[in-house]
Amino acid sequence: MLRKISASDGRFKRMEFHPGLNLVIANKTTDSRDTDSRNSAGKSSLLELFHFLLGSRPGGHLAASKALKDITFSLELDWNRTYPRVSVSRSGSRADVIGVTPNIAIRQDEFLFDSPSDSATITLPQWNSLIEEQLFSLRGEHPGVSGRSLLSFYIRRVGSNAFNEAIRASHSRQSQIDATTNVSYLLGLDSELVNKYKEVAQRENARTQLQKAAKDPTLGRLVGSTADLRGQMNLARQRIEQLRTQVANFRVVPEYERLASEADTITQRLRDLANLDSIDRANAEDLRRSVEETSDTSSEYLEPAFEELSITLPDLVLRRYDEVRTFHEAVVRNRRKYLTEEIQEIEGRLHARGAERESLGTRQSEILRELNEGGALESLTVLQQALATEQSRLDTLKHRFEAAETLESSKLQIEAQRAQLRRDVSQDLSERNARIDRAIRLFSTYAQQIYGDMRDAWLSISAGQKSLQIEPHIASDGSRGIGQMKIFCFDLTLAVIAHRENRGPDFLVHDSHLFDGVDERQVARALDLARTVTESEGMQYIATLNSDVLDNARSYGLEPDEYIIRPHLTDAFDDGGLFGFRFDFSNGTSGSPKSGS
Repeated sequence: MLRKISASDGRFKRMEFHPGLNLVIANKTTDSRDTDSRNSAGKSSLLELFHFLLGSRPGGHLAASKALKDITFSLELDWNRTYPRVSVSRSGSRADVIGVTPNIAIRQDEFLFDSPSDSATITLPQWNSLIEEQLFSLRGEHPGVSGRSLLSFYIRRVGSNAFNEAIRASHSRQSQIDATTNVSYLLGLDSELVNKYKEVAQRENARTQLQKAAKDPTLGRLVGSTADLRGQMNLARQRIEQLRTQVANFRVVPEYERLASEADTITQRLRDLANLDSIDRANAEDLRRSVEETSDTSSEYLEPAFEELSITLPDLVLRRYDEVRTFHEAVVRNRRKYLTEEIQEIEGRLHARGAERESLGTRQSEILRELNEGGALESLTVLQQALATEQSRLDTLKHRFEAAETLESSKLQIEAQRAQLRRDVSQDLSERNARIDRAIRLFSTYAQQIYGDMRDAWLSISAGQKSLQIEPHIASDGSRGIGQMKIFCFDLTLAVIAHRENRGPDFLVHDSHLFDGVDERQVARALDLARTVTESEGMQYIATLNSDVLDNARSYGLEPDEYIIRPHLTDAFDDGGLFGFRFDFSNGTSGSPKSGS
């Protein structure tokens, strides 16, 4: 139960609550101005503070406004048998830090109480985990169910549009699946099974997005078809296997660079030797032709020459013809010898270079074989990078293939999965029929105590196609007032069932907006019903009301005086509201007439 709410600012209207019915009243003062409104008295702000102290997010919260952020708010509430009372404090300036008394220690994933020292600070996530464990008995994994969502059914906020529809209490945009998953937990149904509707919905949403992308001329190429992608994946796998084999067989040669340089040098030397051989072979051919042209008979021209000389120069011809011919033959022989020796020298060089070429060829083969069998570390790195790139490409192709496969075949799979889930949920509801009947009877009983037998009331619970269907009904529930009482009976049913089975806390809080448009007779009966039920169930009901609504309910037999919480809130401009001063929540400045306290 919620026991006391207070603040570090002395102007705040501290309130204490008790078991059973609690009525927080906003009065209209005699000296209030026509522009004053009890909507500014702070009734809804009280519920906002309850949520703030029970773990709501700080972003945009009333307590985080400029005028309130330095005020520390505190809430005392019943906790468990070991520690009956716990006090929690929080401020807007340090909204992520929760003060708790007594000290709460955390060990592993379980929250345990140490010795009751004065106080301790815990984080907001830790506090929310404690609330889930201690108030809602949520331990371990509980997909789709959260303490914050469950609390929304216990403390509905008008700022979250929680009075528009019974099923959606967190906010008006809350999905049907999220809402019914949390409601099913409070009713004692299989919430994990109900939450599987979300998995189907997410899969269908993904398919819808892929379908849109496939129709796009650019994005469609990114998705592709399963046939094309399957072929590309096979090619990528073959390439990966080849690269893996090369990497596995690769041997790093420590002197790879030196060997490669030596191989280059040998290659250049072989080119040089080939060039020299070509020159020498040409020279040798020329020398052989010169040898052939040199003949011993070439001295025959001497005889006619001497005859001519003996006539022309008889006195100058002193030598005999035989001597001259002998001299000429000697010259010819010497030339032939010289040419032959030159040829032999060239052939010797050719032979030597041939031997060198053979030796170089052998060494070159050895180097190339060693280089072919191994390589440098850089080459291995390149191979490994190529393998990683190809593997990444294959992974991308796999994702695209899965997307294309989902797009092409998931429609039938989703329909089959949804049909199977619907059968499973229907079977589960059938097995829990007795539990569902109790919830229906309880809701019907509450509604009849408000409206009598003139209106039929029931809970409709069934396995829908896209979510669990939970809908409270009160006959002729088209009017706003009856719709509000439908929410009242629904919340009371959830709270009582969950409390009986230790799945929920023992309090229920309603804002005055719930009673807007409700006939005075139904207001009186609803408040009396809340009193009777909470007293018999050992629970607590807190409602905020305008005084005139309460006065009208008195005329129909309600006797509320002993349940009214002090102090009253008023519409007095300066200090009548919950916080004791006026401020504008839009900018947090105190004293502004735009918003009340």
